[in-house]
Amino acid sequence: MEDEKIVELYWGRSEEAISEAQKKYGKYCHYIAYNILYSDEDAEECVNDTHIKAWETIPPQRPVRLGAFLGTITRNIALNRYKYNRAEKRSVNMETVYDEAKEIAGQGSSGDDIVGAIALKDAINYFVASLPQDTRIIFVRRYWYLSPVKDIAADYKIPEGTVKSLLSRTRKKFKEYLIKEGLLYE
Repeated sequence: MEDEKIVELYWGRSEEAISEAQKKYGKYCHYIAYNILYSDEDAEECVNDTHIKAWETIPPQRPVRLGAFLGTITRNIALNRYKYNRAEKRSVNMETVYDEAKEIAGQGSSGDDIVGAIALKDAINYFVASLPQDTRIIFVRRYWYLSPVKDIAADYKIPEGTVKSLLSRTRKKFKEYLIKEGLLYE
């Protein structure tokens, strides 16, 4: 079913909207949550919470890109769940991503500081759009979807070292861009 029709079902308060959204975007949302939490149960719970949140926010919101809308909700729910679970157990992938983010923010900053900095939507969108397509896809897979380096390397049939090197160079460029734009200070 087309996104517009699913959104119309939400606007009409039809419960069919949830089942149609689950059919179309359930695996996508699970992928996002799983890459943050590394638990099928927690990921499934996040996907269910995503559908509840979508039900609560449509209306009044009318998303143009339903997949991106649901993906963002899922990511935020999963990140909140990760923070909640963090004291009990640590995800090696998430800790690695936070360490990489510190590389941009500098040693005196926490991973949460850079999350606030890159929330400046226009700046990050411009930077990401300026990257070559392959670099952009790998960068987004790593830092938006939190895909492990080994999965990215396997999907693109390139060595893990190549992915790590590309990400390192791109993080450096991103830091330079943020400094140049006055959004980050050395």
